[in-house]
Amino acid sequence: MRYENPILPGFHPDPTICRVDGTFYLATSSFEYFPGVPLYRSRNLVDWDPIGHAFTRDSQLALEAVGSSGGVFAPTLRHHDGTFYLVTTNVNGDGHVVVTADDPTEEWSDPTVVDAPGFDPDLFFEGDTCYFTYHDEDTENPIRQAEIDVETGELGESRTIWTGFRDPHVEAPHIYERDGTYHLLLAEGGTHAGHMVVSARADDPTGPYEGCPDNPVLTHWGRPRADIRAVGHADLVADDSGNWWLVCLGIRQRGPWPRYHHLGRETFLAPVTWEDGWPVVNDGNPIRAETSGPLPGERRAEPNSIEHTETEFADGLGVEWQFRRNPDRDRYRTGADGLRLRGGPETLDEPGSTFVGRRQTAFDCRAETTLSFDPADGEEAGLAVVANERHHYQLGVTRRDGRREAIVRLRIGDATDVVGRTPVGASTDLAVVADTDDYRFVVDGDELASAATRYLSTEVATGFTGVFLGPYATGHGTTCEADAVVERFVYES
Repeated sequence: MRYENPILPGFHPDPTICRVDGTFYLATSSFEYFPGVPLYRSRNLVDWDPIGHAFTRDSQLALEAVGSSGGVFAPTLRHHDGTFYLVTTNVNGDGHVVVTADDPTEEWSDPTVVDAPGFDPDLFFEGDTCYFTYHDEDTENPIRQAEIDVETGELGESRTIWTGFRDPHVEAPHIYERDGTYHLLLAEGGTHAGHMVVSARADDPTGPYEGCPDNPVLTHWGRPRADIRAVGHADLVADDSGNWWLVCLGIRQRGPWPRYHHLGRETFLAPVTWEDGWPVVNDGNPIRAETSGPLPGERRAEPNSIEHTETEFADGLGVEWQFRRNPDRDRYRTGADGLRLRGGPETLDEPGSTFVGRRQTAFDCRAETTLSFDPADGEEAGLAVVANERHHYQLGVTRRDGRREAIVRLRIGDATDVVGRTPVGASTDLAVVADTDDYRFVVDGDELASAATRYLSTEVATGFTGVFLGPYATGHGTTCEADAVVERFVYES
């Protein structure tokens, strides 16, 4: 059965997956975004529905002082004896934490802290024993393991189980059992062009592990002009028929040389077979956008819900929406008239700004909103395209010299410029129309300005995230006197 990669487009890095009663559950990293660690569910590994987040309360996750691409790194999602376990690392907060849930669509527990260095933690359950395996950045033996009491977070004595195939900075360990053999999957080569998946195996979960003679079992290294690159940081799952699958992150490059990516690191899927007891990914071939494999369920006819948002906010913010760090909830109110934003003194150049967005998941897409706003001089609200505080585009409504106008402002590194202005009325239709190369900024049906996608790419903006689109408001140094009312928001691709 044919399917398209990525299976989770847009900013969905470091995927982790498990299967429970024929249903697959998947989580990804979230870095500085809140709520943290998005969760998805699927019956066929391709059509995914968002079901919430593991970290939805400020008491679970503190991100106020986190810089761009800080915060929550790679999680591991597992199910054992009726309980879902998610372990991850807030690199700017408590470090490793474990949260649990009986139902992943409901509230997850408060975090249990695990006192260990590093990041990329894994949980592997073997009978009554659970093993905690992690990247230890404080030693020259980077993959360490210890038994863990998952109720208390207490660790036993740690030991080194892997020091790298080619790269001493090996990361992202995951352990699995298959036919009495224990398999260790790892990431090496960094997170960009040299990214690779490495396999090892042992007769015991504690090792010693021998490396696969055909390592790396997956990499797109050496394919600089390929559309899909940087594949790695993988997790494995078996379906009900005994077929195995691999999910991993990757990027889709665009543009002329040097190529770039701005949607972030995305989640890809490939079938796995076994030869001489070793995993073979996609028959040893590179992952492609058009792929085939024995999917465990039929494809759905309706569009993927990840690709479309249409809301008038009467029922609040859906699970696709996220804030940059913990929000000041007094600035965001939903109701029958829409989403009301109260801009604070911070601009999008600063942490703490009033902004809520959803991922850009396609190169060709459109985000549009109807905004009612009566700003004082200097106040501003509108629609933003955000990579981080130093790289973002704004299509906003403001007042200058007593006149209400729409503007397009570009922030690219150290440079900021207003590249378009036009007078507007009390209610304004704003739209951002994207293709592979450009964003076009449209006011009441007329294009006002455009800007290149390249300057919001990871290659320019740096970091680990992708582009978000959504409404914002700012008082440019003061709190706005009036709310900006977002009457509706539509995202489609």
